Formats: sequence, C-alpha cells, structure tokens
Amino acid sequence: MTLTLTPFIQLDGKAEEAIRFYEQALEAEVVFKQTFGDAPADPERPMPDSLKGRVAHSVLKVGDAELFVADSETESSERPGSLVCVCISTADVARSQRLFESLSRGGRVDMPLQPTYFSPGFGVVTDKFGVVFQIFTKRD
Repeated sequence: MTLTLTPFIQLDGKAEEAIRFYEQALEAEVVFKQTFGDAPADPERPMPDSLKGRVAHSVLKVGDAELFVADSETESSERPGSLVCVCISTADVARSQRLFESLSRGGRVDMPLQPTYFSPGFGVVTDKFGVVFQIFTKRD
C-alpha cells in the first residue's frame, strides 16, 4: 500500500507570488493549479468574490519531489504569515480513516474526513503537538 507525505505550504493570499518565486528559486514546475473560484458552486455556502482568485491547491514538481502551495480559505489572525502542514495521500478511504483517527487522538479535528468533489475522503486534523495534517484519499 502506497503512502505519500507531501509538504504543504498555506499562505494568506500570497500563494500565487510564492509559486512564481519557487519556480525560479527551486526550478519548480507547476503541474496543477486551481483557484477557489474553479471549484463547483455550493448554494449552501456561497463563495465571496474576494476568495475566488485565491489558489485553492497547486502542485509543484521540484526535482523528484512534490510541493503543495495554496492560500488559506479565509484571512486569519491566527495565521498571519504561513502555515506548513503535511499532506498524507493514500489509495483507500479505510486507510485514510485509520490515519485520521490515530492523528486526532489528543488533538483537534479541523475538518472531518469526508467525501469532497476532489477526493472520496479528505479531512484535516491538528495532532496533539500542534502539527497540521491533511489526509487525502486519491481517486481510483
């Protein structure tokens, strides 16, 4: 069973600038980029115009590794600069659920593991040491 850990840098409105910087500084290649505005509309949770241009997710290829860069969904006084978290990718929801439950013991669930438009099982948890993990299940 494959398990991948990827560094994920979240910024407060500066992701686009950071991506351009990493393209030069790290010779990174952008292999995927999506804004919040590119996501399917959710009538129960309308998106403010100020969020639509922010980077929801990007994947940069740096040598043989990947680096994820995105903007936070909302401006936050808790994270005035940036947040580095770890994205754990698995191939099945059951394994994602086990990892999510293990990491949440003594920690905090920030977003329950659930199906989303981009994953059959995605969630965010902060472990008891304050490290943020995104659990991402790949589509078949």
